[in-house]
Amino acid sequence: MALEQRIKEELEINPALEEGPQDDQDEGDERDEDLEASDNSMDDQDGGGEERDDFDISDYIQDDEPDYKTKSNNSGPDEERTEIPIVSGNSSQEILLSQLGLCDFDDKQYLIATHLIGSLDEDGYLRRDLSSLCDDLAFSQGVEAKAEEVEEVLHVIQTFDPAGIGARDLRECLMLQLVRKDPRKESVRNAMAILDQYMDEFSKKHYDKIEKAMELDDEHLRDAISEILHLNPRPGGSFADDSRSSQHIIPDFIINNNDGVLELSLNSRNAPDLRISRQYTKMLAEYSKESNSRAGREAVAFVKQKLDAAKWFIDAIRQRQITLIRTMDAIMNYQKDYFSEGDEKKLRPMILKDIAEIVQLDISTVSRVANSKYVQTPFGTFLLKTFFSEALSTDSGEEVSSREVKKILSDAIGAEDKRKPLPDEKLMEILNQKGYNIARRTVAKYREQLGIPVARLRKEL
Repeated sequence: MALEQRIKEELEINPALEEGPQDDQDEGDERDEDLEASDNSMDDQDGGGEERDDFDISDYIQDDEPDYKTKSNNSGPDEERTEIPIVSGNSSQEILLSQLGLCDFDDKQYLIATHLIGSLDEDGYLRRDLSSLCDDLAFSQGVEAKAEEVEEVLHVIQTFDPAGIGARDLRECLMLQLVRKDPRKESVRNAMAILDQYMDEFSKKHYDKIEKAMELDDEHLRDAISEILHLNPRPGGSFADDSRSSQHIIPDFIINNNDGVLELSLNSRNAPDLRISRQYTKMLAEYSKESNSRAGREAVAFVKQKLDAAKWFIDAIRQRQITLIRTMDAIMNYQKDYFSEGDEKKLRPMILKDIAEIVQLDISTVSRVANSKYVQTPFGTFLLKTFFSEALSTDSGEEVSSREVKKILSDAIGAEDKRKPLPDEKLMEILNQKGYNIARRTVAKYREQLGIPVARLRKEL
């Protein structure tokens, strides 16, 4: 998206740069004649005693091949191109304000309510205290309101849909949702008691303490916990998901496995065909014939400057494409076993320096490519930086990728008994038994990198 925006900006500020298919060869021959006439005319003039830098406009235009051809066009002329429409729903404020119209509020209460709705965060919570909101109302709306009045209006907003909207903390959010459930159900009553009296124990999953304090058996505790876990801790999240435009990852590279042969291609569908304006080239030739005056020389200099900028931009885009394809080709060949089979255990240890030495580029250049580009493979679409990993040594002295260890760690946690999750010490023993000599703190580091909580927080009833 940033590249598309940059190209769009350059097209707007530089009239010598155009977007569209390349001219035909016969047009290119005619352009050569214009350029030759331009060069001859400029050579015959001394510019009124002022020195002029020599230049050859044919350096900017190449007729034997397109100036810019980074976009692969594999579609036929009759092929219909369709765009996927993105549906955007109403915002959270619009939906809440529509419910506000059903309330029997006076003018003052209505202003308070609209201010409260505007103060909700994207999760649907009211994070600011009531006294601060009263000050805001006084300064921005000119409404003098007490905290009790604001809280009274807030309680009405908390009856709006979705359930839990307008809560000031997680506990209140969950309680607002539970009060709408059937109070005759024992599991609902127990869930409300847990949130009311044992919220801290519940958040830390100290279920044994809750069970003992409330004198519940395993079945009743499990039902109550299930009621809570099925609640929505982010009632405003549904609004955000509806109103936010869907963002689809468009891979920069595509790797296909053709009967065991890996084929790499650059996805350039969003990059337009760029070329130097033929009109500007003819303009340069015409101005150069009439550049006896100072105004004529200034016109020639202006057109030449625009042509220089257009050529530089086209060359920069071409060089970018070359750098990308060279870097990705090196990564693909380095990790050939993985891209052929898709087994993460086949990933070799690879750091930025390894690829930088292969492509003979600076490490920072490889880093920028790895941190922002995606590749589509037969096994999914991935960010390039996920293929870089540190090296670890096994008992046999073989170097393996840290990602391989993370895969084994993730599989072990996935297969554990959730009633008795494996602590880091046990996970360390499992890895050591498989020949990976790593310490407990390394296991904890990899677990955190995988986004997996500690054993106590993975416990389920």
